[in-house]
Amino acid sequence: MGRGRVILERIENKISRQVTFSKRRSGLMKKAFELSLLCDAEVALIIFSGRGKLYQYSSTE
Repeated sequence: MGRGRVILERIENKISRQVTFSKRRSGLMKKAFELSLLCDAEVALIIFSGRGKLYQYSSTE
């Protein structure tokens, strides 16, 4: 049995939105790290939060 389809829409609750952002941000950074490590690729990731705060990741050799 497959997973149900999730409707993507803005999270109205500020606290829930911030928690979701933090979890997804860390997941994206982990995936960027794994991609650079497993595929020997140079990866750069730039994320701006809703408040304009910068989060970045770049692979270096």
